Amino acid sequence: MKNVASKTIKTFLVFSALSAVNSLGAQIAQSEYAARRAALAQKLQNGLLVALGSPAPEEDFVSFNQNSNFRYLTGFSEPEAALVMVVRDGKIAGTPMLFVQPSDPGREVWTGHRLGVTAVRTTLGLEGRNAATLANVVDSLAAIETSGSIYTVGNFDPDGPLTTRDDQIVGGFLKSNTRLALKPANAEVANLRRIKTAAELDFIRRAVNVTIGAQRDAMRLIEPGMNEFEVQALIEYDFRRNGADRPSFSTIVGSGPNSTTLHYNADDRYIDSENMIVMDIGASYRGYAADVTRSVPADGTFSDIQRDIYSAVRAAQAAAEAAAKLNGPARALSDAANASLDASLTKLGLIEAPGATYDCDVSASRQCNQRGLFYMHSLGHGIGLDVHDPGAATGSGNLVPGSAFTIEPGIYVRANLLDIIPNTPKNQAMIAKIRPAVQKYANIGVRIEDDYIATANGVEWISRAPREISEIEAVMKEKWNGPAPRDAATVEAYRSTGRLVP
Repeated sequence: MKNVASKTIKTFLVFSALSAVNSLGAQIAQSEYAARRAALAQKLQNGLLVALGSPAPEEDFVSFNQNSNFRYLTGFSEPEAALVMVVRDGKIAGTPMLFVQPSDPGREVWTGHRLGVTAVRTTLGLEGRNAATLANVVDSLAAIETSGSIYTVGNFDPDGPLTTRDDQIVGGFLKSNTRLALKPANAEVANLRRIKTAAELDFIRRAVNVTIGAQRDAMRLIEPGMNEFEVQALIEYDFRRNGADRPSFSTIVGSGPNSTTLHYNADDRYIDSENMIVMDIGASYRGYAADVTRSVPADGTFSDIQRDIYSAVRAAQAAAEAAAKLNGPARALSDAANASLDASLTKLGLIEAPGATYDCDVSASRQCNQRGLFYMHSLGHGIGLDVHDPGAATGSGNLVPGSAFTIEPGIYVRANLLDIIPNTPKNQAMIAKIRPAVQKYANIGVRIEDDYIATANGVEWISRAPREISEIEAVMKEKWNGPAPRDAATVEAYRSTGRLVP
């Protein structure tokens, strides 16, 4: 198994050392945000763009996170903001306007400092406007535009009821402006986000590096008898102490039967010695997400049955990696992983044969692949400002330079599987054959997920947390003496600024 993985790595993938990262004070340049807006204007050609930032939380003591499309276009992270720009012949006419909440010292006692209207131009290179004037300005601009549409970026459904806050804002535009058609532009922004710039890839690398450090610490901490939330707490502590903003999604620490639930995040079960533990975790660094999963045995040593399932998943991942070719089809990765899983599941007795099917419903009108009983999700997804980001993943498109994505095969043997399969003669015959294997591997779930980027030099595996069985067992045998030291760059940023910020 280890030799197969090594051959795959040497033959098919270009791996980076990743020991050096951008300084913690690095920012995406304002010129890059301007280029993104210009690229969007080229797609829209003519009209008026209104991009809406996220609303403020109902209470000011609740955390605020800017929506990804608005952050992508502006880099602005305060609530109740809006971007407006006029587009003519594929170019931005004049200076785009950023509508923001005014600076109010009395209010800022509660919410913290706001950039304010006057500082928008010097800080972001945009024309600052008071958010209270948004509707009037849009009405005025729409009145003088003779072609195009009002394009919106936000949580707006043009065909649904006006239920969201964005619906209400955009609905007001509809009432006041009947000459211009209203069209959502979320898809155009998502298409731009598919290819990551060098600055974005640097932030993804940083998020990944923080995440693999947390994976290592968690492996060293785990022992039978502790609760899943203790592992979760350490992971999220590691994220913040090493400069991450927050988790990029709800931390998953699932032991025993919980390892077979894909998005389990209650994290409140006590861990037994014979359990497998799925740790699906990711740090967010300056808004950019990592997503790295490791599956480990609670007592630090894989049993024979745990090894069986883990090796099958690792082989599928290695097969997908071998298929990852620069500018090649992403679909090839899924095809390779599926073929590997079919062979392994057949050998383990969990399915009857590669390509074997079962009745999906009691009418026997539909057939489903037996592999789907144990592997029911896709092989991967894009990563970026969202943990499931637009981009070439493993379903369609090619792995072009600037792609950032995951590969995450899994096998999940749920204890109640045989009781929930539709009761048909064909299924009963299948159940009789696979029952011994299902009972043997019940409550074992394994997912192995890694992050990759494509550059002009090839496809890089960037999430090098321990993943071979021998590597995991070696780390889990290390004595727990507390979290690993911060990396040097993080320590230096802390000492020089007096605060730990990304």
